[in-house]
Parts: sequence; structure tokens; C-alpha cells
Amino acid sequence: MRIGALAQRTGVSRRLLRYYEEQGLLRPLRLANGYREYAESDVTAVRHIRALLAAGLPSAVIARLIGCVHDDGERLVPSTCPGMVTSLRRERSRIAEEITRLRSSQQALDTMLAAALGPAGQDGPA
Repeated sequence: MRIGALAQRTGVSRRLLRYYEEQGLLRPLRLANGYREYAESDVTAVRHIRALLAAGLPSAVIARLIGCVHDDGERLVPSTCPGMVTSLRRERSRIAEEITRLRSSQQALDTMLAAALGPAGQDGPA
């Protein structure tokens, strides 16, 4: 199938599919005329990529782990691959640190809002 058909089947834009290819996440066949030819397995691969992105994984990590997952029809299931657990733990830790940083930013903004509203603004932070 061509890129337009893959975009339609997956709901992912052509531009994003090209980006996935640039990142090594998809490897379509190239026809003699330069057109990309995608297989049915690429529909599944895009679904896996989207699920891993939704989990907060960057494309470099997804490139290493994409072959280590399959789905059981409803959810993504990891297979045993060397380094998978280590990579997932590292990414979870990175996300937890980012959440902590964002909470700190939120608290700083709440303090500034409270000061800006003064005693008259009893609504508090939004």
C-alpha cells in the first residue's frame, strides 16, 4: 500500500509517517520510481509506535524497542528482549523527574498568582 493508504488506515499524517521512517521506526520498500510501498505489518507497527509514544517514550527508545512488543488485539504486550526492562525503567524515572519539575513549577505559579490576586482575590489558583 502507498503512504496515503497507510495514513488513512492509521489516522497518522503522511508527514508523520515520513518522520517515523527517518527515525528508523518504519522501513517501507522503495519501488523503482521512488514510491514507498508499505506492508500490512506497517499498520500494526504504526499502532505500536503510537502506543509507545503515548507512554512517553522518545523515538530513539522506540526504535530500540519496537521489535520487542506485540499486541494481543487490545493492548501492547512486551516480549522479553535484552535491555527492555532497563530502558523502560530509565524512561519511567525520566518521566517521574519531569513530573516533579512540573509540580514545582505549578507551585511557583500558584504562589505568584496568590500574590498577584492579593487578599481581594479569594478564588485562589485555577
